[in-house]
Amino acid sequence: MKEGKMKQRLSYAFGALGHDVYYYSISTFFIAFVTAQMFAGTPHEDAMIALVTSLVVIIRLIEIIFDPIIGSIIDNTHTRWGKFKPWLVVGGIMSSLMIMLMFSDFFGLAKSDNRTLFAIVFIIAFIILDAFYSFKDIAFWSMIPALSEKNSERETLGTFARFGSAIGAQGATILAIPITIFFTKGGHAQGARGFFAFGVIAALVQGISALVTAWGTKEQKSVIRQEGIKTNTLDVFKALLKNDQLMWLSLSYILFAIAYVATTATLILNFTFVIGNASLYSITGIVGFIGSIILVPMFPILAKKFGRRKVLTGAIISMLLGYLLFVLGSSVAMTVAGLIFLTAPYQLVFLSVLMTITDSVEYGQWKNGVRNEAVTLAMRPLLDKIAGAFSNGIYGFVAISAGMTGSKYIAGHTYGVATFKLYSFVVPAILMIIALAVYLFKVKLTEKRHEEIVAELEERLK
Repeated sequence: MKEGKMKQRLSYAFGALGHDVYYYSISTFFIAFVTAQMFAGTPHEDAMIALVTSLVVIIRLIEIIFDPIIGSIIDNTHTRWGKFKPWLVVGGIMSSLMIMLMFSDFFGLAKSDNRTLFAIVFIIAFIILDAFYSFKDIAFWSMIPALSEKNSERETLGTFARFGSAIGAQGATILAIPITIFFTKGGHAQGARGFFAFGVIAALVQGISALVTAWGTKEQKSVIRQEGIKTNTLDVFKALLKNDQLMWLSLSYILFAIAYVATTATLILNFTFVIGNASLYSITGIVGFIGSIILVPMFPILAKKFGRRKVLTGAIISMLLGYLLFVLGSSVAMTVAGLIFLTAPYQLVFLSVLMTITDSVEYGQWKNGVRNEAVTLAMRPLLDKIAGAFSNGIYGFVAISAGMTGSKYIAGHTYGVATFKLYSFVVPAILMIIALAVYLFKVKLTEKRHEEIVAELEERLK
């Protein structure tokens, strides 16, 4: 029994590792490829870069509203392998194939004079990539309530997954540049061949990890997971709105997430213009990685001893202290201290929210009589996508407002630092305080209440 649990945990963690390697590759490094290599040397380079980056943003924003519908389709999937594994495998393989195409020149079409044909082919290809990735993304994170009904095991699975995610994301960040240089002819600079090699490696890691997760996990069959009435596609949003605990938690988390990305997206401005040394920005990734390694494994222990409610509250209080340090000082030492208090506890907030969203599956079933696993768990990636969509706009607004759009800070413009700190630290801190207040006053779904709900459901459905 213990061997089966460990196999499932490790398989799920490896799936998360590949999942985040892919996410980093398409969300960050793909844009770097577009701006550096995809149209290099063509007379219409700038125009095509602007076109592709705009199309990516538009397609992703439109796709957000379809996430709950994708969750509904997954919830209504019935196969001998369960509801999640087919989408995990198909979504993983298809999106892996498409990312290799994205890191190419589309068989020469990107550098041809037929820009209209390229735009049409790119739109179709990116929609296919985004759709299959969304199915895989939602299926992967929605598996947790199907793998166990116990809070302790769900927290352990979430912890293993988040640890794998941290290794995948930070590993890709560290290795991306060396890989592109190594596989570029000559091995001295980044080139198209190196970017394509990175895309192939990311595709293989994600595809293999999806297969491993499908092989190593097993959906539980229980009384409360027996097949019953499912919401159709048109009723998906009604099902979400009726789950009041999910809605209050979502409101709290979106406020928190927007505040967090408003800060993390503009930290490069802090190093470039306030401190005056952009190269020190790598400290941000190092602190985040060390914080993940230390705090992610501690989450089940902290949650068991103090409860998720206190863990989340303590994490946000720590982050508020980090904001205070950022506001009070601009030295390297104060910045590093602020980063430690701000970025390290993020994983504890993420896991607390993920586990509570997972528990809201049974809450929604208890309240509304309908069990929606994938629909409910689709809310977490949807909220992160909304926050992510805000990050680029926030960056531009802060940079322009603070006068930080040049290559270096202009001496004498001290008002710029105050404006920067207002929008990057003070306003986000206020949003986090509001997010914490909403959570404490409106979210009542504790671990104890969830256990009571599960017991009531088992009694009701016997």
